[in-house]
Amino acid sequence: QVQLVESGGGLVQPGGSLRLSCAASENIFAIYAMGWYRQAPGKQRESVATITSDGSTNYVSSVRGRFTISRDTAENKIYLQMNSLKAEDTAVYYCTFQVGGYYEGRMYPNIDYWGQGTRVTVSS
Repeated sequence: QVQLVESGGGLVQPGGSLRLSCAASENIFAIYAMGWYRQAPGKQRESVATITSDGSTNYVSSVRGRFTISRDTAENKIYLQMNSLKAEDTAVYYCTFQVGGYYEGRMYPNIDYWGQGTRVTVSS
């Protein structure tokens, strides 16, 4: 089965930056969306940033202007550049690849792949 491997989390001071990475363990096809979610203790998991197959991006309002999602579809990788980090950004961040549909004449089932999460702590 496909696994997503995340990296880049850690401890950073307020105002600092981190770059998260996520890569699939094997080549996968028919990806129509990829993104980052986060979950803080006692809170619901929320979508932070997404990028669709046509390159369109969306961000939760609290990170807009500070975070940037990007992709390397040839290598099944996504990134999240996080700047001007705030204490409220502290959470476990999860990446997801959403797969399904026709791709080069073949049908792929609708499956969402998730990473195990990488922890981001913003604190002095």
